[in-house]
Amino acid sequence: MAQRHAPTIRQRRFGAELRRLRDAAGLSAPEAANLLGTDRTVISNVEAGRFGISEERLRRLASIYECGDEPLIDTLARMSKGRKGCWWEEYRGKIPPGFLDVSELEYDAARIRTAQTAHLPGLFQTEEHARAVFDLIVPPLRRLEVELRVAHRLARQEVVTGKRRVPYLGTIHEAALRMQLGGRKVARAQLPHLLESSEAENVTFLVIPFSAGGFPTIGNSILYAEAENRRLDTVHMDSPTGAVFFDSPTQLANFRARLDRVEATALTEEESRDFIHAIAKEL
Repeated sequence: MAQRHAPTIRQRRFGAELRRLRDAAGLSAPEAANLLGTDRTVISNVEAGRFGISEERLRRLASIYECGDEPLIDTLARMSKGRKGCWWEEYRGKIPPGFLDVSELEYDAARIRTAQTAHLPGLFQTEEHARAVFDLIVPPLRRLEVELRVAHRLARQEVVTGKRRVPYLGTIHEAALRMQLGGRKVARAQLPHLLESSEAENVTFLVIPFSAGGFPTIGNSILYAEAENRRLDTVHMDSPTGAVFFDSPTQLANFRARLDRVEATALTEEESRDFIHAIAKEL
């Protein structure tokens, strides 16, 4: 059982769910380790994502925890298997680890929901728009760092444009549509790109106009990644200190409720497309 130097979001999410199952069983980590017949530190390390665990041991733990949710156990069993060759690994050590976590979160998602107030969705930004976003960072990034982040952002887009074509529902505020990052020339290319992207069967954009007034999540960008098993959903938000992830049942329920209200506030899909087209014509 090799120790991991930097657990990924998938590994941490796996460990967090095992910890919830143990807590629900009313067992301490040492008690669980004793019943599993292993060292007391193993449970804590697995739950922190520092160590992996075999499928056999996972299923034994599920039995110890008296978990009867077979679909959840099967999903966790698949998560327990290591994987290699993920495209984002080439960026490890070159860009912040939170960027890689977002890549993995999107890669594993069964469906993605987002809400954006000041920025357009990263999965649908043009190269020039993405570059303008990273050029705004203070203190300024070295040119190589900017280009690495741009290349990574463009590579992320494969989850919605590639073979899997993950279903995507993005709610965008009018402010983000009118924010001419990089200047008018960049915006003239970016908004038509959004419209073209919205024609894909797996992509839906909803627009919240200024006239809609207030709504939950004002000022925040939310990425809600629905998992194969809904108990394993995860939310990502940006903060001044980096990526923040939420996965407790209460947090997930609250984020779903917020997104439901945000989407209910927005224009219809057809109205939203017309709205984006109208703004693009003004440029």
